[in-house]
Amino acid sequence: MNTYPEVSVVMSVYNGASHLAATLDSILSQEGVEFEFIVVNDGSKDNSGQILNEYAQRDSRLRIIHQKNTGLTRALVRGCDAARAKFIARQDAGDISLPGRLARQLVVLDTKPAVVMVSCATRYVGPSDEELFTVERSSEELEEGLRQLTIDKVRGPSCHGSVMFRRSTYLQVGGYRADFPVAQDLDLWMRLSEVGRCFAMPDVLFQVDLAPGSISATRRNEQLRATHSILACAAARRAGKSEAEILSRWQSELAGLGARSGGSLRRSTGREHARFYYFIARTLRLKRPDRSRLYYWKSIRSWVLYPRAWAGLVQLMISR
Repeated sequence: MNTYPEVSVVMSVYNGASHLAATLDSILSQEGVEFEFIVVNDGSKDNSGQILNEYAQRDSRLRIIHQKNTGLTRALVRGCDAARAKFIARQDAGDISLPGRLARQLVVLDTKPAVVMVSCATRYVGPSDEELFTVERSSEELEEGLRQLTIDKVRGPSCHGSVMFRRSTYLQVGGYRADFPVAQDLDLWMRLSEVGRCFAMPDVLFQVDLAPGSISATRRNEQLRATHSILACAAARRAGKSEAEILSRWQSELAGLGARSGGSLRRSTGREHARFYYFIARTLRLKRPDRSRLYYWKSIRSWVLYPRAWAGLVQLMISR
């Protein structure tokens, strides 16, 4: 009898109670693979912890780690440290793994020894389950994208949660690094790609539910700055040089960003909500003009002086 699971699914949650059950169900209903599901409750103040405990009482595959808030990267480090399986799959709270995801990604890693990481295509949906777009990459596009060292050309997997990788390789390259509280996924993917092949499945096996207040929506400036440092680190590694000075400069820059934001890098503003709803409206303007109009108004209500939202709404009304 196999003592250890085939796959360790690792997830962090912070105040994600509203969509947590759907995420948990999407993993716990996966078939054809023996897995454990490690969820780090990263200091949630809502009832995420209670939901997790109730699920864990019903399903022994679910392992819960309750801790004080440390941020996503440190939570993922702890979750991956607890993983017992040969392969680690990522899952993001609020998103959905579609049926067959774990089993099909496991087959790739089992049958292709040179592959260290496998991702799949991802479907992105809006706040009211509107299908927005799908991100799909070929293996060639993924590997080429991770070889790039400029911010306009670098490309990773379709999303963070779509990936499964070898635990041994994760440990070999140093895992997630606490130096990067954001863009920690790109930092890991680039290091993994330097020691093995990255494989991208064309199948849509993951779904991201876009919502205002996400890290990508509220910490865009920090993500861009982190990406510049990640690319500089990759360039140094590939030239056989040390990353130490680059990481030191980034830590100083990160401290400055924290000071300017009052020490809080999680907050979301009306302007950020407005930009989020504007993005949804623009995405839907051709195929769902009725929904597009709704999101333009949501954008304006979030920040009444947002000129792009007003212009988009006027343009939509004229076109009809």
